[in-house]
Amino acid sequence: MNNIADIKPGQSLELLKELHILTRDGKLNQDSRRKLKQVYHLYNFIEPLLTMIEKNHDNFSLVDHGAGKSYLGFILYDLFFKSLNRGNIFGIETREELVKKSTNLSKKFNFERMNFLNLSVEESIRSTKIPETVEIVTALHACDTATDDAIKFALKKNATFIVLVPCCQAEVATMLRKNKSKNLQKNVLTEIFRHPIHTREFGSHITNVLRCLELESRGYQVTVTELIGWEHSMKNELIIAQYKDLPRAYPEKRLKSLLQELNLEEIESRFTQ
Repeated sequence: MNNIADIKPGQSLELLKELHILTRDGKLNQDSRRKLKQVYHLYNFIEPLLTMIEKNHDNFSLVDHGAGKSYLGFILYDLFFKSLNRGNIFGIETREELVKKSTNLSKKFNFERMNFLNLSVEESIRSTKIPETVEIVTALHACDTATDDAIKFALKKNATFIVLVPCCQAEVATMLRKNKSKNLQKNVLTEIFRHPIHTREFGSHITNVLRCLELESRGYQVTVTELIGWEHSMKNELIIAQYKDLPRAYPEKRLKSLLQELNLEEIESRFTQ
């Protein structure tokens, strides 16, 4: 089924074919339409942030952590950066083969201000190939602790905006499961995550709560919303943080209290960087 109406004006159809979002004959199937809709929804959230940034900066950078195949980066460049003739996108990815593919694709389309780096989080923080300060950090469907790695990078780079779509999250659920018997004796609210399926879901939920408190404790204003309808993806939570140098003592206190209440002190360092 060909649904050109689903594609934004100015979007390169050849790029969408190379990203395997369009078939070679320019059509969308069910899976690619879902993927395109998710990326476009995220683009609609990020574009106003880029517009705010570019008005106040002669040059600026967006870093996409855990870039994968870089659907988001390529579409952002094609629809926003290309016509602006300034600004850089850096895609950080630990899988070398994906970095090579994205690099080749950016060269094919002459996206000169796209850079793909095969780096870990720690390496990306230290890398001289990335500016000391970046304006926007994104992490789309970064699994488990990869979202926390992106937050760490963003905080180190003094990012103005942080845009996160967390994916599967296991670390906190593992800790809840380990300490469940102790928690049951301590607090009746442990019933919220007594059953295994509830442990998993509550662990995922509380992970994002802790992330929001962490960002607030670093002076950010945080907004949490849906990325897209639940019929398209179960991993649907969108966290947008804007640095405003807000008061930090209260969210920091609440963060530590929550970790203590749930017996999660052993992973406190992940959320109190």
